[in-house]
Amino acid sequence: MLESFDAAILARAQFAFTVSFHIIFPAFSIGLASYLAVLEGLWLWKKDQVYLDLFNFWKTIFAVAFGMGVVSGIVMSYQFGTNWSVFSDKAGPVIGPLMGYEVLTAFFLEAGFLGIMLFGLNRVGPKLHFLATCMVAIGTLISATWILAVNSWMQTPDGFGMNAAGQFIPLDWWKIVFNPSFPYRLVHMVLAAYLTTAFVVGAVGAWHLLDNTAPRRSRTMFSMAMWMATLVAPLQIFAGDAHGLNTLEYQPVKVMAMEGHFESHPDGAPLILFGIPNTAEKRIDYAVEIPKLSSLILKHDLNAPLAGLDSVPDALEPPVAVVFWSFRIMVGIGFAMLGMGLWSLWNRYRGTLHTNDWLHRAAVVMGPAGFVAVLAGWVTTEVGRQPYTVYGHLLTADSLSPVEAPAVAASLIAFIVTYFFVFGAGTFYILRLMKRLPRDPLPDLDKGPIRTSGIMPGPATEHIEGGQHRGH
Repeated sequence: MLESFDAAILARAQFAFTVSFHIIFPAFSIGLASYLAVLEGLWLWKKDQVYLDLFNFWKTIFAVAFGMGVVSGIVMSYQFGTNWSVFSDKAGPVIGPLMGYEVLTAFFLEAGFLGIMLFGLNRVGPKLHFLATCMVAIGTLISATWILAVNSWMQTPDGFGMNAAGQFIPLDWWKIVFNPSFPYRLVHMVLAAYLTTAFVVGAVGAWHLLDNTAPRRSRTMFSMAMWMATLVAPLQIFAGDAHGLNTLEYQPVKVMAMEGHFESHPDGAPLILFGIPNTAEKRIDYAVEIPKLSSLILKHDLNAPLAGLDSVPDALEPPVAVVFWSFRIMVGIGFAMLGMGLWSLWNRYRGTLHTNDWLHRAAVVMGPAGFVAVLAGWVTTEVGRQPYTVYGHLLTADSLSPVEAPAVAASLIAFIVTYFFVFGAGTFYILRLMKRLPRDPLPDLDKGPIRTSGIMPGPATEHIEGGQHRGH
């Protein structure tokens, strides 16, 4: 049975599986690191203990998520050698240094200050500790910058030449790093990370508001998260639109697949809201569409012509159905986030932000929405790039290592089993941490010989918690 699978498809599936697990942790840790910096900054400014309590609560969750992100990222790098050695050989002179810069400038910064952030408040003092927290947050942003520079170069390659061996040779590092799609992807991804974290924090705050646990902490969490949703969701929609226009300029075939335009439209293209892509017949079945709106969005002209997939050789088309639906999932969640932000703003105006149970239930349901949107966006970007690894220059079929399908299939099965066990346990542990918001302030965790997060009760705190619970 294994012989019936194509090695390239299996290798792509393996990388897609591992990167799907990986991407959700950086998306969460980027936003959470900045949130921790904001919490500690507010504590130093306002001298309000609730901000320090929330900082101590979320820093433990950040540590676990950060660790799982590091582990899942290391695994991905091995696949460049095992499954994609031809790609590594040809593109290595460009992407290798960029990955190295990420480790030198970002990972070392994060790792160097992480220990101080987690354990050093009463050892280095509040101001230096705040600096360490800011350095961790900046490190996560720098890491995202380098990784997105690599991915963006693969999408819109620039500043390179080719040698006799067929390798990409760097000619202008400024053009390589600041390639045409890089600014748009960086802004879009960072905003996505902030929204992802905001909706997780909002879901936790809403959960505890419904449970009437630690009302002041819950209200603070929920209020801060909803402010982020209200302010950032509209920005993300505008950033996404700008990114789409950039994609239309440099990767028009991807946009054709996203829009479901099998046919060219010389006098204005419709916006297809929903439908079933029929790749065999080259059409969208049961399409629900708005005439000429796609031309208005993409060209700012109702009658602007838009080319379709009928202008592209079949061998250069991406998998249309996957790109079509992943794009709609991403956009749909984006507008749902905007709706949540506006709903919370209306309740804030009415003074019911912390008492509207339906708003809180919706926030809990929307908790994982950011992760789904990030994954859908990644699928749109990466599957829409097919059949290339380096767009327009290196085909995916020509990037594969000389490996047999059974070998790739066996490692894929091993990854699936291991990942679901290890990262499933890690995710379950994070959810338990989120559930254990203390009802009342516990002693400062960095004081005394016994140090804990204040979330998981231990022998030294059971009598305190017990007394507090009896007080309720």
